Amino acid sequence: QVRLVESGGGWVQPGESLRLSCELSGGKIWDYNIDWHRQVPGQQRELVAAIRSDGAINYVPSAKGRFTISRDNAKNTVYLQMNSINNEDAGVYFCHGNLQTRFVTVNSWGKGTQVNVSS
Repeated sequence: QVRLVESGGGWVQPGESLRLSCELSGGKIWDYNIDWHRQVPGQQRELVAAIRSDGAINYVPSAKGRFTISRDNAKNTVYLQMNSINNEDAGVYFCHGNLQTRFVTVNSWGKGTQVNVSS
């Protein structure tokens, strides 16, 4: 059974940085499309950044130039480096993994890690 565990959230001030981690167990992270989503109270989860199994990377416009998504196959982990954090970046960050083959489809969510921004 695939499991994703996020870590690295916390309190930061505007302009500071955080690195979030998403560790996968029960599979090989390079087989999965992994994406980071942010959710704030009362709103739906929204995509922030994604890295596909083939290494292709995408960011939403608000994350481009500030956030970097990367993968460490040896640690079975995907990271989200967040720089120049602003108030709009606050929320719970969830990691999502998707694997699709001819024989199986897997979708798994982590439980999230909280990012708080204080002025």
